[in-house]
Amino acid sequence: MGITSKDVVSLSQARAKLTELCDEVRTNGSEKLITKNGGSCAALIDADRLDHYHRLEREHIHLGLLEEAIKGLTDLKAGKTMSLTQLKARHGR
Repeated sequence: MGITSKDVVSLSQARAKLTELCDEVRTNGSEKLITKNGGSCAALIDADRLDHYHRLEREHIHLGLLEEAIKGLTDLKAGKTMSLTQLKARHGR
């Protein structure tokens, strides 16, 4: 669902109509982009949707870690290793 012009709300409008905006966001699942001095500054979204976004972000991080672990195991199987001395020399420690 994309944000349309009716979903862009100035900060002063948001202050005046916060209860109504919250009800609309919760009921319709819409999102509101709040602007300040003509630029975006915040978004109003349903709390369940925010939880969903956070779960997706954690899953993305976990997938990245798994990919790195697989790469490390692949390198290990291929013999692409180095000693601690080589590692320290490479990184100047």
